[in-house]
Amino acid sequence: MKQIKVYGPGCQRCDTTAEMVRGAAEKLGIAVEVEKVTDARSIAMAGVMSTPGISIDGKLVHAGGLPDPAKLDGWLTA
Repeated sequence: MKQIKVYGPGCQRCDTTAEMVRGAAEKLGIAVEVEKVTDARSIAMAGVMSTPGISIDGKLVHAGGLPDPAKLDGWLTA
């Protein structure tokens, strides 16, 4: 199971990003656990300078804006 964190203050873009991750994982048949991180200090400690950010299994793969669906699929299957 992949551990995914979505970093952001809880805005609509962050919620949409979390749903995109869940949808892509379901489409690809990949088991994921999605955690939303809203604490500003934790977001900064993860190296996210622009939200939403995404980390997969501890590696930051995206920051700022909604992720490209094709790239999201690639990150999940890597």
